[in-house]
Amino acid sequence: MAELRPIDPPFVALGPSGVAIRDRFKGLTAEDDKVLCLVGLHLGSLASKDLAARCRDGLEHSTDTWAARKRELTSQSSSRWAGAITKATHDQWALARRCQLAHIQNLEAGIKTIRHRLSLPIGEKGSKKAPGGYRSKQEWFAKARRLQVLEDRLERERTDREAGRVRVVRGGKRLARARHNLGAAQLTETGWRQRWEAERWFIQADGESGKRCGNETIRVTPDGEVSIKLPAPLAHLANAKHGRYVFAARVRFPHRGQEWANRIEANRAVAYRIHYDVARGRWYLTASWQYQPTKTIPIEAALAEGVIGVDTNADHIAAWRLDIHGNPIGQPRRFFYDLSGTAEHRDAQVRHTLTRLLNWAKTCGVRTVAIEDLDFGAEKTREKHGRKKRFRQLISGMPTGKLRARLTSMADAAGIAIIAVDPAYTSKWGAQHWQNPLTSSKRKTTRHDAASIAIGRRAQGHPIRRRTVPPPHDQSDRVGHRTVQADRRAHGCEELRPRIPGPRTRCAGTGCGANTGDQCAQHRSGHAAEHVQLMLSL
Repeated sequence: MAELRPIDPPFVALGPSGVAIRDRFKGLTAEDDKVLCLVGLHLGSLASKDLAARCRDGLEHSTDTWAARKRELTSQSSSRWAGAITKATHDQWALARRCQLAHIQNLEAGIKTIRHRLSLPIGEKGSKKAPGGYRSKQEWFAKARRLQVLEDRLERERTDREAGRVRVVRGGKRLARARHNLGAAQLTETGWRQRWEAERWFIQADGESGKRCGNETIRVTPDGEVSIKLPAPLAHLANAKHGRYVFAARVRFPHRGQEWANRIEANRAVAYRIHYDVARGRWYLTASWQYQPTKTIPIEAALAEGVIGVDTNADHIAAWRLDIHGNPIGQPRRFFYDLSGTAEHRDAQVRHTLTRLLNWAKTCGVRTVAIEDLDFGAEKTREKHGRKKRFRQLISGMPTGKLRARLTSMADAAGIAIIAVDPAYTSKWGAQHWQNPLTSSKRKTTRHDAASIAIGRRAQGHPIRRRTVPPPHDQSDRVGHRTVQADRRAHGCEELRPRIPGPRTRCAGTGCGANTGDQCAQHRSGHAAEHVQLMLSL
């Protein structure tokens, strides 16, 4: 029998550490639009030059080089714009380094898998833990060539990482590659140019605590008036004091608007970003701020009113409510979503599904949702699953990271705790112990519904296996005596049966008498009572 891996204990997930809200600029005049384009173009060119300088520094970067770059940018914009640009540059460089390390680890995993499969005989079957050999000589030869390609890529990436060299494209690599294939991207050259320039514009400023409305560079008043500090070369466009430009458009934030208003009235830091959507032809303003994550409550307190187990799938999430004892209540619920189409459509589908789930949890009075702590980073590579394209697409299509991030944020706002559990064997054991008993002529329980029960019981600390049924007649006990097995770690015997007081009769009932708990006094073969009778007969 294969050895099972240890199961990690469940834990209460931390809430979000920040929030971002967005609203559209409505009522912009032609002059406002012109100023935004000029500011974005000027600051975007400075951001591109600063990013190139940071990439040239590589691992030799220091606080002195950072200060030198900031002084150079200050003369062409302002000290606050220069600080925002250099901070964004460092964040982008650090992100590129993390992505580079993840790419190296992915290449190493692919090379290891190919080497293992090449070492096996052709046609050898694999196991659940390791893939088998390749099916034919042709596939073996093609994978041998791919191994050489991956090894060359790995050597090049390792060399770049040791030298501190990263490759970053301001505006996005996908959009840059679309320029060479406009037909497939369904873009014209003019349309692509507009999108490319808009993506490379830079109009964002970090918040400052203690300053008026929480930001000195991009200021938004409680009544929605927006003004920005113009860079030095564009100061002649100002229409207010101190080189500021006040826009005719007003903004308001329907979502978390009161929270935002409380922050700016207290002059707490709020960061802003202004960006242009070319497809819609609209300007948007995004406000964001950070706060301390909500302290997690003890897991025992979170489970005081039961739990809702959630199983994540490629096209829906299956949920079932459990009581405090781990028993399913009511009917299973399935919340479907469609992850085809654009990124905005997929994100909207995930948010709508989670909203329905959380509303159902509040209706039931349950304050806790249990979900698997999934990460398919190493499970969806083409080298491990080979020709199983549909299976790889199934795994890749499951929005594990986005759903987990969205769920923790939305659940924190709704006052619902999230418990993350180990995903090991939940689908297998749930189907084994819960699918058939909960299936009837009026209800068809799926494998995913049973997995949601397993997830909820694991969050509660209960075993996934169901309680044992009573034994049949004339086997150890009558039906109805034993409803659950004793724990396997309990080595002791049952205690003595208590004496039940009652009226005196000629015959003593069950549970009465001095020798009720003395097993040696019972009529059983081999006990001391039998030996005493034999000695007296002699």
